[in-house]
Amino acid sequence: MSQRSFASAEYAMKKKRTRREKFLAEMERVVPWARLIGVIEPLYPTSGRVGRQPIGVARMLRMYCLQQWYGLTDEALEDALYDNQALRDFVGIDLSRESVPDATTVLKFRRLLLDNDLTKALFEEINTHLAEQGLLMRAGTIVDATIIAAPSSTKNAGNTRDREMHQTRKGNQWYFGMKAHIGVDAESGLVHTMVATAANVHDVTQAGALLQGKETVAFGDAGYCGACKREEAQGPQWHVAMRPGKRRQLDPKRKWAQLLEKAEQLKASIRAKVEHPFHVIKNLFHHKKTRYKGLAKNEAQLFSLFALVNLVIAKRSLLCVVTRGAS
Repeated sequence: MSQRSFASAEYAMKKKRTRREKFLAEMERVVPWARLIGVIEPLYPTSGRVGRQPIGVARMLRMYCLQQWYGLTDEALEDALYDNQALRDFVGIDLSRESVPDATTVLKFRRLLLDNDLTKALFEEINTHLAEQGLLMRAGTIVDATIIAAPSSTKNAGNTRDREMHQTRKGNQWYFGMKAHIGVDAESGLVHTMVATAANVHDVTQAGALLQGKETVAFGDAGYCGACKREEAQGPQWHVAMRPGKRRQLDPKRKWAQLLEKAEQLKASIRAKVEHPFHVIKNLFHHKKTRYKGLAKNEAQLFSLFALVNLVIAKRSLLCVVTRGAS
């Protein structure tokens, strides 16, 4: 058994356990590491240059997860691992014996995932794991989309914006970037489907792509009006919110209007679950702007982010399963 360095031993004896340590300890228990490693390992290089072996899949996967959880660039992740003992313990790095993998190594791992469409495979593997735990019911779907901003400045080498991003108007505000369209399980609030498009693509056009095919009901906001008439979205019974303008015109004194208002409130209470994944991505994972150019790279990252979002949302249930299994 390897001995601890003086720094790590002193860190372990501190009196307070930080929120970051608690979060990483929970993720250590709920992430199905063996299954995810099994997805990547067949495509991972087994040998490198003479005298330099590739870093293990498990370590690179943990570094990649840290990068998504804390919104770090490749260089910032390298620096953070040198600076923070909790992150090093999570990855399994002892600075007294080895150095932190550099930013180029992290870049190559991300490219491996992108080139082999592995982020989508990881997303599907995590959802399969959640379904096996009885957390993904597939009886109903809630659909929604969020705008993720992209740099709109042309002060760059090409003097142009990202050609795959577009602008759109929401209310009286204009946005430039892309959209993440998601289909969420109506029971658990877990994301089962994700599609990335430019920001100017209307929500309703992606309604069919967000369905699993087995659900009996589907819910959406007013942006999905007419979804039930689209051929690709046929199947479930759609419950779409009334447009705000029509809702404001309802006479609160009439009984039928009161019933409609109660129905709208009920639909809104069900649709509220779809906002939780967006909250986790934008506020907890700090992913409010695109990090890369082009839809393909950003879509690949979104698959990773939503996979990890599902684990955060299902964390309490998964910890109970793990605890029961250990006892």
